[in-house]
Amino acid sequence: MDGISLAVKRGEHCAMVGESGCGKTTLARIIMGLVRPDTGEMLFEGEPVWNNRAREKNFRRMARMVFQDPFSSLDPRYTVRAILNEALYLEGRMSTPERLERMRRVLAAVSLPGDILARHPHEFSGGERQRIAIGRALMTEPKFLILDEAVSSLDVVVQKDVLDCLAALPEGRDLTYMFITHNLKAAKRIADRIIVMYNGQIVST
Repeated sequence: MDGISLAVKRGEHCAMVGESGCGKTTLARIIMGLVRPDTGEMLFEGEPVWNNRAREKNFRRMARMVFQDPFSSLDPRYTVRAILNEALYLEGRMSTPERLERMRRVLAAVSLPGDILARHPHEFSGGERQRIAIGRALMTEPKFLILDEAVSSLDVVVQKDVLDCLAALPEGRDLTYMFITHNLKAAKRIADRIIVMYNGQIVST
C-alpha cells in the first residue's frame, strides 16, 4: 500500500477492480482490521476505529466480509444453523426463537429455503455455499459489506445467480458494500462507482 486515501459514502455500492496482486485484498483486510498498517487510520461514520475498544466492537458488528472461496470459508463440521448462529457472537443475548427468525429472514434474503438449517456445507453446490457465506455476513444486520472476489471461484452460470443475489441485497436495507473483483463486467453490473487499483495505489475513483 502506498498513499491510499479512500472514502465510501453511506448507501454506496462500489466496486474495486485491478489485476491480481495489486493490493485489493490487502486493502480489504486493512479495512476489516485483519492487517494493521504501520501508519494511517481508518474511520467509520467519521470516528477512528482501531484505538477504541467500544468502537472496534461496534465496527465488527456493522462491517462484515465475504471471502473468495466458499469451500474453505465455511467450517465443514458445522451445520448451517451453527454457521449462522456463530455470527451472532457479538449481538449479545438473543432468545432461540429470535435467532431462528433472523436465520430464516437472512436465508430468504439470499434465496435459500429456511429448512436447510440442519444440513452441512458439503451438501450444497458452490453457489449455494457462497449464498450461505453471504447470509452469515448479514446475520449482524451490518451497514457495510466487503465482498472479496465473491464469485471468482464459481462457474459462469452460478456467478450470474450470485450476482443477481448481491444486486438485490440493498433493497430495503441500509447497506453499503464494496465488491472487490478483477472482472470489470461483473463490477459494472452491480456497482454505482468503480475504483481502480494498480501496484498498491488507487489510480482512479
